[in-house]
Amino acid sequence: MEKPGLPPNLVVKDLPVPVPEPGEALVQVAACGFCHHDLLVMTGVLRRGVNPGIVLGHELAGRVADVGEGVTSVSAGDRVVSILTNACGRCDRCLQGREHRCRTGVGIGHGRHGGFAEYVCVAESSLVVLPDTVDLTEAAIFACPMGVALQAVKQVAQVQPGETVLVTGAGGGLGTHAVQIAAALGGRVLAVTSSPEKVEALEKLGAAEVLEAGGSEETLDFSELVMAFTEDEGADVVIDTVGSPLFGSTWQSLGQFGRLVLLGEVSGQPVRINLAEIVFRDAQILGSSGVSSALVQEVFEMVSQGTLRPVASRVLPLEE
Repeated sequence: MEKPGLPPNLVVKDLPVPVPEPGEALVQVAACGFCHHDLLVMTGVLRRGVNPGIVLGHELAGRVADVGEGVTSVSAGDRVVSILTNACGRCDRCLQGREHRCRTGVGIGHGRHGGFAEYVCVAESSLVVLPDTVDLTEAAIFACPMGVALQAVKQVAQVQPGETVLVTGAGGGLGTHAVQIAAALGGRVLAVTSSPEKVEALEKLGAAEVLEAGGSEETLDFSELVMAFTEDEGADVVIDTVGSPLFGSTWQSLGQFGRLVLLGEVSGQPVRINLAEIVFRDAQILGSSGVSSALVQEVFEMVSQGTLRPVASRVLPLEE
């Protein structure tokens, strides 16, 4: 990316194959996902920490081609998937399993070169080794969006069997996997989409009800539909993958003692809320971002067991 902004300034360039520094591995990229985060960086909506000339791509899987000095956890030939942050593996946050908030970590494809390339260097502590049976194209999205959704639904929202779980932006990358995970945990999933063509697919992924609301994904109001479906109880949990454009509707959809988990933000615009409503509704508004190596391993286990399926809209060659 030459620079952020519209139109997207993307070019194909020949760059030298990077040399892994101590603690890093050189990964030959097999596949790299493209998600809304990449679009926000490309268009300049998300600028903080983004370096001009950066190679984008934070959802990558491939094979280790070489290792730097001191690397012991991976070796040449290993099949690996990366988390989203180049983490040190030594600070208090990394040791707590919060590598995505590493004290010195830098976002892959954000603050340092990412996976829209043939080779990329990644810290060994940010790599999860996969068995030979795993499809690397599918594995590219094990961390994001799959692991990011798992953290939000299981770890942050702590969805319990029988709870009503509303997922906004259900047709997107985070949403399609959040629907599956919430259903696997025993939740009764309400999926919101503005795309009629996605209704059947969301039902097959585990949604008990798909709320097809009119308007664009970012402006629709679905709170009355949620209240009607829940007999005015509201949702126990809201997994919001869209953010501020939908906040009024998601907030009105949340029931008493509900948990609203924000894991996506498409515009960066402020929202208004009466704090007394949070108090008297005994509600929780929680944030969730990133994913740990342990959760990526859990994603792999869920995929192996058949309780979670990787969903990608298209597979394209690097040139496209």
